[in-house]
Amino acid sequence: MLKLLVIEDHALVREGLVQTLHQLDTEVSVMEAADCESGCTILGAAGDFDLVLLDLALPGIDGLTCLNLLRQRYPALPVVIVSAYDDAHTVNRALKAGAAGFVPKAYSGEHLLDALRKVLDGTIFVPEQTLPNHNGIGLSLPTAGKSVTAADIGLTGRQADVLALMVKGRSNREIAELLGLSEGTVKIHITAIFKALGVTSRTQALVAVARQGIKL
Repeated sequence: MLKLLVIEDHALVREGLVQTLHQLDTEVSVMEAADCESGCTILGAAGDFDLVLLDLALPGIDGLTCLNLLRQRYPALPVVIVSAYDDAHTVNRALKAGAAGFVPKAYSGEHLLDALRKVLDGTIFVPEQTLPNHNGIGLSLPTAGKSVTAADIGLTGRQADVLALMVKGRSNREIAELLGLSEGTVKIHITAIFKALGVTSRTQALVAVARQGIKL
């Protein structure tokens, strides 16, 4: 069963999201919170969530600050931003902070479900109209003057292969198929990659590759 949490302060929007999310799979459990503090309380008490949907314009602790808190406390938990503020700058900030995806509130329910399925499959979702050239990473980031190799940061050849496919936007399932590995093995390699890069999410890993100019 998929276990999801929606953190959204507007009741009507929250209720609409909950109804839509029940179409994501045959068995879906959705919990609700109106602010970051309530959401963190639910996560702390219930645990084992598969995905969090997070609004940016929250009362009290704002969405980006909440995202940072969630990344620190639950580094393996995908957090998708669902917001009416979908300009490139806002999307960029959310992805750099570790969001697993960004879905504009202008999207239809079907579009939202498609985006969430991609995230659950291990892909970072970015709205095409905001970052049309996104193919794993579409962020405007500075790169280091001197490039380094994957081996320089302690990655094995296979881990470098996995990282190269991550940069191309491939999902865990696609990486497994292309490299002849199980998805479990791919996840183990990704964990090692995160550790070598000092990051806790795919987005942060891709940012690190761009900044350090890592050759793959």
